Amino acid sequence: MKAKKIVITGGPSTGKSAIINELNKRGYTCYEEISRQVTLEAREKGIDQMFLTQPLLFSELLLKGREQQYIDATNSTNEFVFLDRGIPDVVAYMEYAKEDYPENFVKSCQENTYDYVFILAPWQEIYKSDAVRYESFEQAKIIHQNLLETYQKYDYNLQDVPFGSIETRAQHILDVVKAL
Repeated sequence: MKAKKIVITGGPSTGKSAIINELNKRGYTCYEEISRQVTLEAREKGIDQMFLTQPLLFSELLLKGREQQYIDATNSTNEFVFLDRGIPDVVAYMEYAKEDYPENFVKSCQENTYDYVFILAPWQEIYKSDAVRYESFEQAKIIHQNLLETYQKYDYNLQDVPFGSIETRAQHILDVVKAL
């Protein structure tokens, strides 16, 4: 049986990582967001906000990492694999930044498809920025719109995740996935 690859996406500070951590705690296979790792590695090299200064290089590194996560998820023997963001997120952020990107970004979105995609809407009550997350809440809303448009462009039927506790949101995702 092939693992169902399930993306949890949304703009910055919508609760994705908290839900991934909850699903992991419940014993599910989960892949964490890799942009923080890329950002921190760039900072070690003296680049403060790589996405702002070198958006294409940053996005190429993300794409490579997300493609590897996709391969790992595909090869998993578990029933479900949850991913904190998917390959189309890279394109959505490039669109948000109004940056050009090579055709291999589009090709990767077309060739590496997910079984389900859950999207978390911007939520003012939990929104916070930090040393790595620099976007304002207004920018987060624009990013959310770009994510919606990008995933829909690649024919995904997005599943909304309602606001609520981390446990409730994780359970909602599990209930939907098990019912599909």
